[in-house]
Amino acid sequence: MKILVIGHSIVDRFEGAENEQPKPGGVYYSALGLLSVAKPSDEIFLLTSWNEKSFQIFEKVYSKVNLSLATRVESLPEVILKTSGAGEREEEYKNLSSQLDIRCVNDWNSFDGILINMITGFDISLEQLQTIRKKFHGLIYFDVHTLTRGISANMKREFRPIPNASLWLKNIDAVQVNENEIKMLHQSANEMECAVNICGKGPKLLIVTKGSLGAQVYFKNESAVESIFMKSEHVDTVNKVGCGDIFGAVFFYSYISTSEIKLSLKLANKAGAVAASSANLTEISKLDLND
Repeated sequence: MKILVIGHSIVDRFEGAENEQPKPGGVYYSALGLLSVAKPSDEIFLLTSWNEKSFQIFEKVYSKVNLSLATRVESLPEVILKTSGAGEREEEYKNLSSQLDIRCVNDWNSFDGILINMITGFDISLEQLQTIRKKFHGLIYFDVHTLTRGISANMKREFRPIPNASLWLKNIDAVQVNENEIKMLHQSANEMECAVNICGKGPKLLIVTKGSLGAQVYFKNESAVESIFMKSEHVDTVNKVGCGDIFGAVFFYSYISTSEIKLSLKLANKAGAVAASSANLTEISKLDLND
C-alpha cells in the first residue's frame, strides 16, 4: 500500500526541562505508529516540513519513510508541554507554521489512504481539505488534535468550538477525538448525541479516545449510529506524549487493510499501551495485524 500522512513536524520541549535535549513531535509519532504495523512492501509518504538543524532528532523514523513531499523550512514549530497532573496537557507554541503546501501531490488517488493529523491546527486549511476531498476517492482519516484549540496573544492554546466544524466534517471519512475535543465539534455533554450529530455530517467513523479507560468507536449502521467500546490494556503509564497519534495511525492502517472496526480498535489499543509504557518513545515493537 501507499499511505500519505499530512501534518506538521514539531520540536517538543517540556516545561522545567530547559537543559534537556528537545524531542521529536507531531507527525513523527504518526509515522512511528504506521511503521509498527506496515508491511515491507508498503510505502509511507510524509507531507510535512523539516529543518536541517533539528533533523537528527527525527532521523531514526524519517529515514524509514518517503520525504519526497516534505518541505525544507528555516525553523520548525516548537511546543512547550506541561504534562504533569491529570487531564489535558497545556501547550505553548512558538515558530508557529503556516499551512503545508499540498500542491506537491500530482496524483492523490495513487494513495490507498490519507491520514491528516492537525498537530498545530494550522497544518492545512479548510479549503485545502476540500481540494483533497474533491481529488481523492479513498478514506481520509482526520485527527482533529489542535484544530480544537484557539491561540491567545501569549501563544497558549485554549479549547474553543471549531469554526465551520460542519464543513470540516463533510470532507472526512473517519474522525478521531478525545473526550474534550469531541465537544468542540458538537456542544453537548452527551457523547452519543455528539456522535449522532457528527456522523450525520459526513464521517462514517468517530473514534473517541479515553486515555487509560480505553476507546469507543461510533459508526453508521443503516440509519442508526452504533458503537463499540474496548478497554485499554493495563500498563504502568510513564509517557503521555504521542500515544493518541500512535493509536490513530495504527487504527487507520488496520482499518484500510481489513475494514474491521473491532480488530482495528484492538490493535490500536495495544499500540497505545506500548506507547504509554515507553519512557523513551523512539521505536515500538512490530505489531501483528493477525494478533
